[in-house]
Amino acid sequence: MRRRTPPPPAPLPQRDGVDPVRVRLPMDGAWATVREHLVERLTGAGPGMIDSMLAAGQMVGADGRAVAPDAPYRPGMFVWFHRELPAEVPVPFPVDVVYRDEHIVVADKPHFLATTPRGTHVAETALARLRRELGIPTLTAAHRLDRLTAGLVLFTVRPGERGAYQTLFRDRRVHKEYEAVAPYDPALVLPRTVRSRILKERGVPAAREVPGEPNAETRVERAGQRAGLGRYRLVPATGQTHQLRVHLTALGIPILGDPLYPEVTDPVPAGDFRRPLQLLARKLEFTDPVTGTDHSFASTRRLRAWTSFDDWAAGA
Repeated sequence: MRRRTPPPPAPLPQRDGVDPVRVRLPMDGAWATVREHLVERLTGAGPGMIDSMLAAGQMVGADGRAVAPDAPYRPGMFVWFHRELPAEVPVPFPVDVVYRDEHIVVADKPHFLATTPRGTHVAETALARLRRELGIPTLTAAHRLDRLTAGLVLFTVRPGERGAYQTLFRDRRVHKEYEAVAPYDPALVLPRTVRSRILKERGVPAAREVPGEPNAETRVERAGQRAGLGRYRLVPATGQTHQLRVHLTALGIPILGDPLYPEVTDPVPAGDFRRPLQLLARKLEFTDPVTGTDHSFASTRRLRAWTSFDDWAAGA
């Protein structure tokens, strides 16, 4: 089995902690020029944008030289450029660094901040912020949290070591604990382990449970209850998209502040940070695959619906 040849290093520096976009030209195709392919491929760039960028020398090849507007098409060629960053509403909460050494950074991410650039969230992400604030352009995420979920995220410092840390998550050698606030149901028998098959379709906001072999498993325990609310400890054995939110909804106790479960509601307006999803990645424990150190980290954040429900409900 042939190994995939890694792409050459980016000839452009990061901008605002965001990497340049890399495009590889297909090995087959009938395009006469690089421009023809990019115009056809990057339809979201807007009319005339590709021509404008080429004319300004903003698209470069692996050697760092600008791609000429009439450059002939070369199969397998790499092209880099910086996209125009979308207008983003700043998330007014800090990303707290819990731990840092020469190999990893563990951060305590706030609600509403995406982990890595995606879609309309690019510079206002935990990764881009940490690159800027810590001065580590090589920083990458070893895993992700949903934008609406707060808590601990592991980042790697050295690109050559990222795979070792990602393998920890793939092989389920990371112990993760979450905390959630949801309705209290006295008839619900806990603790229990929930297993189901979860399907998340591209372009569909919410995931759903479907028949078939389970691909998601969560241990659910009650950590407290008062005034109709429950505080729950969640220990996932797998990492399907929205797994915890889907499983608690299936138990009849959807997490407070969830805009997708049990029903998809209107999107929260940009800049509305009043009632965050009451889900927190509380603990992260693993043996470091590079140093052999046993790590145990805990978030210092608190779920406001539990500490002060009236304030959370009022959006104060």
